[in-house]
Amino acid sequence: MPAFSKLYLFAYNSLQAFGWAVSLLAILINFFSTHSLDGAYASAGDLICLLQTVSFLEVIHGALGIVPSGVLFPFMQWGGRTHFVLAIVRQIVEVQELPSVFITFVAWSIAEVIRYSHYALNCIGSCPSLITYLRYTVFIVLYPIGLAPGEMWTMYQALPFVKKKNLYADLFAAFPFSYYNFLRAVLVCYPFLWLNLYRHLLKQRRSKLGRHQETKKKK
Repeated sequence: MPAFSKLYLFAYNSLQAFGWAVSLLAILINFFSTHSLDGAYASAGDLICLLQTVSFLEVIHGALGIVPSGVLFPFMQWGGRTHFVLAIVRQIVEVQELPSVFITFVAWSIAEVIRYSHYALNCIGSCPSLITYLRYTVFIVLYPIGLAPGEMWTMYQALPFVKKKNLYADLFAAFPFSYYNFLRAVLVCYPFLWLNLYRHLLKQRRSKLGRHQETKKKK
C-alpha cells in the first residue's frame, strides 16, 4: 500500500476511534450522573450522526481498492445504520429517550472504538494481539445486542409516530406505499440482511484469527 494511503487510513481510523470513544464516554457520564438510560441521544446523538455519515468513506475506500473490504457489506452496514440514526432517531423526538437507543449507541460505540483502533494500529504495523482478538470477537455479542433490543426495537416503537406524523409523505408521494409501510417491510427484512452480514463477519473472524495465529507461530 502506498505511504500516502497508509497515512490517510491511519488518520481516518484514528479520528473515528477517537470520535466513538468520546461518544461512549459522554453516554456513560450521563448515565452514571443521572442513573437514567434516556440521555444517550442528548449526550452523543449529534456526534454519532456525524461519525456515521462520514463512514460512507469506507464504501468509497472499498470501491477504490485501498482496503480489501469491497463495497457490498460496508454499504449494507452504512445504509442500515444511517437510516436508523438519521431517518428515524434524529427525526422523531419521541424515540430519542428510549432505552433501546441507549443500548444501540453503547453497543455501536464499544464495537467501533475497537474496530477503528485495530484498523489504525494495523496501518502502522503495531496492532497488539489483544486488540486483534477483540476486533474479531466482541461483535459476536455486541452486534445481536445492537440489533434486536437496540435498532429493531427502536424502529418498532417508532412506527406509531411515523404513522401519526405521516413522515416523509412528500418523498414517498410518487410511490404506491408510505414510509410507514416501508419501515414495516424493513423490520421484516432486517434480520435476514443482518444475518447475511453476521455470517460474513464470522467467516472473516475464522480467516483473520487463523492467519494471526500462524504469523505468531512463525515469529
